[in-house]
Amino acid sequence: MDLTQSAEWQRLKEHSATIEQSHLNDLFRDDPARQERFAFRNQDLHVDFSKQRIVQETLGLLTDLARANDLEARIKDLFNGEKVNTFENRPALHSALRLPDYRTLDINGSDIVIDVHAQLSKMERLVERLHSAQARGYSGRPIRNVVHIGVGGSDLGPLMTNRALCDYPCPASHPLEVFFVSSMDGSQLSLLLRKLEPSETLFVIASKSFTTLDTLANAETAKDWIMERSNVDERMILQHHFVGISANPDKMTAFGISEDNQLLFWDWVGGRYSMWSCIGFPIALQIGMHRFRDLLAGAHCMDEHFRSAPLESNIPVLMAVIGIWNINFLDIHAHAVLPYDGRLARFPAYLEQLEMESNGKNTTLDLKSVDYATCPIIWGEIGPNAQHAFYQLLHQGTEKVMCDFIAPARRYNDIDDQKGSEVLRKQHILALSNCFAQSRVLAFGDHALSDTGEVPFYKRYHGNQPSTTILLDELTPFALGQLIALYEHKVFTQSVIWRINPFDQWGVELGKVMAGETLSVLHGDNSLAGQMDPSTLALINETLKLQDK
Repeated sequence: MDLTQSAEWQRLKEHSATIEQSHLNDLFRDDPARQERFAFRNQDLHVDFSKQRIVQETLGLLTDLARANDLEARIKDLFNGEKVNTFENRPALHSALRLPDYRTLDINGSDIVIDVHAQLSKMERLVERLHSAQARGYSGRPIRNVVHIGVGGSDLGPLMTNRALCDYPCPASHPLEVFFVSSMDGSQLSLLLRKLEPSETLFVIASKSFTTLDTLANAETAKDWIMERSNVDERMILQHHFVGISANPDKMTAFGISEDNQLLFWDWVGGRYSMWSCIGFPIALQIGMHRFRDLLAGAHCMDEHFRSAPLESNIPVLMAVIGIWNINFLDIHAHAVLPYDGRLARFPAYLEQLEMESNGKNTTLDLKSVDYATCPIIWGEIGPNAQHAFYQLLHQGTEKVMCDFIAPARRYNDIDDQKGSEVLRKQHILALSNCFAQSRVLAFGDHALSDTGEVPFYKRYHGNQPSTTILLDELTPFALGQLIALYEHKVFTQSVIWRINPFDQWGVELGKVMAGETLSVLHGDNSLAGQMDPSTLALINETLKLQDK
């Protein structure tokens, strides 16, 4: 039966008519225990759904919908290594990357946990070599700068995590500075190379396929840069200054990276889920392997909760079905992610890829066009910046928007300077006050004001914008691991109910193919020009004309 024709969907549709007439202010007034009823905790995360436009009946109907779509069985399939990525005929086992070494998981007669920990051990040896100044460049000077070159999942996860965990530098005897390069136009790399010393710089080339054009273009530029300044042969440069991370060892070898400097992951790891693998090498360089394992442990903690908790108290499931409620029944198609901590500045961008690349699909698993909305448009910014940018739209605009507020409850508790820590803690409390106040006004509008009698109409607030608040005890590696895995499992849950495949990305692949064809024409291959539309061909010709000036 089609999803929208199912009894569970129809009951939710009928129920939504009642909720559409209710304001969040009324829902809180009618249920004094609402905040307790809709708040949940898992280890270091407290998740408050009480400002969502739901009642207890809503969650019951939503979990009925999840069960009707065999969610519990699909969760088991995910963790057991079944081929849940049906269109590519492979499992999706990012959760296996964070399994403890005493666990086992047999896939095709091989215990992949052994393979995972073998690569983690190899990564740890490389990290220790760099932290102890044993890794040296062509001149014999120790490596001091590491440039991580990747794009998409090979960049967004490590970059976001290093920014988020900047308060946890590894206490190494030989400190390193880690940089990230992803832009294909060379702008990031060219600016960076101006200030780096070639003999002290290591380049990490991260690409699942090791065929990504923009990543390899940056890699070639980096190689040429060192060779021009060193007068050393290519073999030595590649041996001392390049590490590769990929699921394609043959391509790394063909590039010239020695086996000792190759870190591997597998085709059952999607790029946007790969930071838990050796793609996390720059994370381990910054925070150390001990804390990198804490990050994995936090994600594993959420894995265990997701696979074992009843649907009614399963936080990723509840987050997912409430999202479906907002999108498919309350007609909300914009989702703002709003961290109130500067360290989480890159978290919205990370979620943009995780969610929109995963669930931005219009075809079901049985190859039918969907007749319902799937992934919403996701965007976000650090809360205080967003307040001065797009909160006007949230509060008084014509768009309905759902929001996630994210903040750590504690910060600056470990600073030795008592006076300095007090000042910084006051700033953190200021950020929290803004976070809580904004979600309050979005929910209650004018009802949050003590007196609205003399307020002119253009200063009034309707409210009733739904939001979830995620409060971390502290922004630690463990808590961040929980937070990221929470969103990963939310994405999977929604994909099951929407009956789509969250693990492929054919739209992305098409763009790569078309870019390759266009590049050929820009390089003078006119054999493909006849296939170009008039607009694209005119742009190419205009570009070539301007370049000749």
